[in-house]
Amino acid sequence: MQTEAMPLVHKFKLVEAPAHESTFPKGAPWVRYHGNYKGLHIDLVLPGKDAVLGVDSVGTVSAALLTSFSIQTLKPDLIINAGTAGGFKAKGASIGDVFLASDVSFHDRRIPIPVFDMYGIGARKTSAVPNILKELNLKIGKLSTGDSLDMSPQDEKVILSNDATVKDMEGAAVAYVADMFSTPAIFVKAVTDIVDGEKPTSEEFLQNLIAVTAALDLAVTKVVDFISGKRISDL
Repeated sequence: MQTEAMPLVHKFKLVEAPAHESTFPKGAPWVRYHGNYKGLHIDLVLPGKDAVLGVDSVGTVSAALLTSFSIQTLKPDLIINAGTAGGFKAKGASIGDVFLASDVSFHDRRIPIPVFDMYGIGARKTSAVPNILKELNLKIGKLSTGDSLDMSPQDEKVILSNDATVKDMEGAAVAYVADMFSTPAIFVKAVTDIVDGEKPTSEEFLQNLIAVTAALDLAVTKVVDFISGKRISDL
């Protein structure tokens, strides 16, 4: 979301790529900011606004399309999927916590046919970054992805099976594409709402979005600072 991205744009002093320099296809609402920071070249991409409704293009479809095209055109050494997420207090999550995802999976692709059921879940490990975990003292947990902000009883059952600590609307889709093109990817998620709490998810999400985005941006900055000057294998 733009709200999540703009503080990082300012922090890293990135500039928006003008239309005539865009690497994205005509008609795509995607946005790219780029620049150099501590020896790193950073491309910050986001799905942009829906052309009809004007809201952020959230969800797995936009995320997968943007990730695929960005990998092919920008050729990143590492993807950092940074964003907000819902957290589960039963798994120790609290508002403002920042997690590095150890595993990702889907919870709303239910295909009750042998082997297709595993494909639907799409469980996979994220890129191992033990030194980031050690040095930055981030929390770690499993991430489950679906295209709905709320949680249906069917979703809840799969999320529990996935042993997820946090849930979002794009991570597993990004991981699927990154894995397809052999591009390392890590997932930094800040908790805006407690899924198994008492408040409605949408209300709590909007209430905490700005404050939690600040925590997210601080964590991402620490990750980028740590990455500077290192090889991917040293992370």
